Amino acid sequence: MAWIKRNLFFVIGGIVTLALLGAGGFYIYQGLNRNSEATDKLNEIYGTLKSLQQQQPSPGNEKTDNTRIAKDQTQQITSWIKSAGKYFQPIPSIPAGNVTSEAFASALRRTVDALQHEAESAGVTLPPKYNFSFSAQQPLMKFADGSLGLLAAQLGEVKAIAEIIFSARVNALDSIQRVRVSDDDAAGSQGDYIDEHSTTNNLAVITPYVVTFRCFTPELSRVISTFATSSNTFLIKSINVQPAGAASASPTQTAPLPGAMLPPGGIPGRMLGEFGMVPPATQTPVTSSATDKGGLQTLLKEQLLRVTIEVGLVKLLPNS
Repeated sequence: MAWIKRNLFFVIGGIVTLALLGAGGFYIYQGLNRNSEATDKLNEIYGTLKSLQQQQPSPGNEKTDNTRIAKDQTQQITSWIKSAGKYFQPIPSIPAGNVTSEAFASALRRTVDALQHEAESAGVTLPPKYNFSFSAQQPLMKFADGSLGLLAAQLGEVKAIAEIIFSARVNALDSIQRVRVSDDDAAGSQGDYIDEHSTTNNLAVITPYVVTFRCFTPELSRVISTFATSSNTFLIKSINVQPAGAASASPTQTAPLPGAMLPPGGIPGRMLGEFGMVPPATQTPVTSSATDKGGLQTLLKEQLLRVTIEVGLVKLLPNS
């Protein structure tokens, strides 16, 4: 104790020195750990970069910047999607907005009456008192809960399809069939509906319709062309063409048709569903004895056709 008292400052200095050495050692130890972690992370980044450079395609080098090229191509795709949006315009519901039973009943009667007058003006024959697939709803003033929005959307879509048929000036419209969306549809005519449902994917809802009409080849060509160039995206899934006189004797026989691009004015590269080419009109060779009498011989005689077209209406989802 006497030595400590005589060398008190030396002892205190030694203790402080030991403490500082311990703190310095601990700091160095932490620094080594951080350096080791940083080295491991740097090696990991270097390994990832090396792996990317070896991939095909790689991010590029000083001569070729594949990353920039990918960004430019992404911008081009985004621009194309925006420009193609004009071909996916939604069909307005009838009536639009928040639909009530009274508003829909009134709009249905006005729309059916307007379509009947349009058919008459275009020279298109309709079935007697035809309601364009809404025979179940025509006499009603109250409709099943939750179905008004869907019925209003279908009324707008049926109107658009009917006007396409009228614009081609076909001889007669036999029917437009839609999917059932309301409990009221159970009481409707079976000829108004198809046993299918709308399908939904990540981009759109596709609603099927089946249209049956009678016409000759030029009118059929106009119908398909109008569907193809419409601002509302209709995909023709199948076409059944047969002589109008044989319609009742033969069930629907839809044959796959080879795919074809749209005519000028359509979306570049857009296909008519899975099919596209229309089979030629049925033409019957006619044997005539007119040549024996010095007249002209009839070689081909075009017949009236009964055409059934299944189309899918593409409606983009809100975030597409």
